Amino acid sequence: MKFLNKTVRVLSLFSKQRRPLKLNTTHVRTLLEAPHYFCLNRAFSEGFLVSESKVKSPLTSLLSNKDAPEKEQQETPEDDEKKRKEQSQKTMRVLGFLGVSFTCLGTYLVFTLGAPEKDAEGNPVKDDLSDKPIALQYILRTYRELDYYRKLIKEPSREKLLPDPLEYPYIQPKYTLVLELTDVLVHPDWTYNTGWRFKKRPLLDYFLETLHGSYEIVIYTAEQGMTVFPLIEAIDPKNLIAYKLVRDATYFTGGHHVKALNNLNRDLSKVICIDWNPKNVKFNQENLLNVKKWTGNDDDTSLLDLAALLKTIADNDIEDVREVLKYYSKYDDPIAAFREKQKRLIEELEAQAAAQREQEPSKVSKWKPSIFGRKTF
Repeated sequence: MKFLNKTVRVLSLFSKQRRPLKLNTTHVRTLLEAPHYFCLNRAFSEGFLVSESKVKSPLTSLLSNKDAPEKEQQETPEDDEKKRKEQSQKTMRVLGFLGVSFTCLGTYLVFTLGAPEKDAEGNPVKDDLSDKPIALQYILRTYRELDYYRKLIKEPSREKLLPDPLEYPYIQPKYTLVLELTDVLVHPDWTYNTGWRFKKRPLLDYFLETLHGSYEIVIYTAEQGMTVFPLIEAIDPKNLIAYKLVRDATYFTGGHHVKALNNLNRDLSKVICIDWNPKNVKFNQENLLNVKKWTGNDDDTSLLDLAALLKTIADNDIEDVREVLKYYSKYDDPIAAFREKQKRLIEELEAQAAAQREQEPSKVSKWKPSIFGRKTF
């Protein structure tokens, strides 16, 4: 009885405070008397039942989850319509922002690039567009400036990449040799400790010294000038290389820098371009001697044979080097083909010389001494 009185006091306390209650006791009398108390205190019992209904059992959760897809299916058309409207509104806002931005940018470019040039006093300078309407003047000047920057990126920086040939009494070599720098004369190498370094190809000094005087040697590469100029000074201390052409002297087309041999200001029948990548000279394939890419090996002797091939062309005074280059273009490795051909030629010459020596009678065998001190034949 005492236990029941304590339980009733506790229940009355919770009924006054309107707080949810859970009974954890297993006493029989308590389980029988508590419902009776809740019925007497209807307001508290209703709050208690509501709070208890919020606590879901596993079975209730499972049933509610099964019913959820049906509710979602019922709400799907409306939700989809709302989502479409929201998405369209977002798209319109983005497009409107981009339109306003591009309009402002275009207006700024027209007023900046299309403005006429001014003199030292700030007065506009008249040009060939000054007689046209003001709006048309600004538009045409803007187009001209944009086209200039486009050409600056995609085309060589000047029409004549080399100065005019030297005239007598100065010595102008008959032939022009255009050399790629990367993987032909030097090989770039990168390590974690040293960073980028360039390895000089074996026999490079011999190669340059042999061809100097017979060829006008030109370095033509797509590398940046800030890399090329100090590198050439290091590998060519004798200044045997006549000219250096870098990226600004190339065409940029198809995402690739192409050498403009037509802009060299030289007769292309006397121009030989040495490169390992045909894409670098795709506008003038007939002037290309496609050699193998040097990978940095120390036992390479290709420059020795290449110098012999180029020296042979110069010594034979070839009028159009493109005919010789066309012959060697059918070989994957023209230097190896020339080496093999030169070897066979030397063997043939030696065989001919040996045959001539065998056919000619020996003067010693024909000489016969006489008693009169004369030799008879």
